Amino acid sequence: MEFSNGSEAPIIDGLRRSGDLILSLVAEENVTIIGHIAFSPVSIEGVADNWFGLGPISVEPERQRQGIGKALILKGMELLKARGAKGCALIGDPDFYGRFGFHSDGLLSYGGLDRRYVQRIVFCGPPPRGALKFAPAFDVGGA
Repeated sequence: MEFSNGSEAPIIDGLRRSGDLILSLVAEENVTIIGHIAFSPVSIEGVADNWFGLGPISVEPERQRQGIGKALILKGMELLKARGAKGCALIGDPDFYGRFGFHSDGLLSYGGLDRRYVQRIVFCGPPPRGALKFAPAFDVGGA
């Protein structure tokens, strides 16, 4: 899935500065970074309850569609589960993220965005309900 609005680097910088970059994974080839994924805390209906947001995720354009993003997502979710996370949420294409177990049942919202793009995967506990809020770096980053 090719998409970038150029806000990824400023968001990552903001997450680092604020201490909200909980998990950051890179894919390397010959000491060159070819992919990156970030996870940060989210709140749902104003409550931070061990839920995390996936993103930004990026893979060098010439290396897309080679399984790099998939590997980063799967490893990241494995590590979140091992840390006791209740779940993970994201804004994204349902066709792409559905293959990883993400889905939307309309219980989460994000501003005025169509709820089918507001997705989550539950690791434990009941599905959350309410307004999703990402770390402040996403507001500054323009996402």
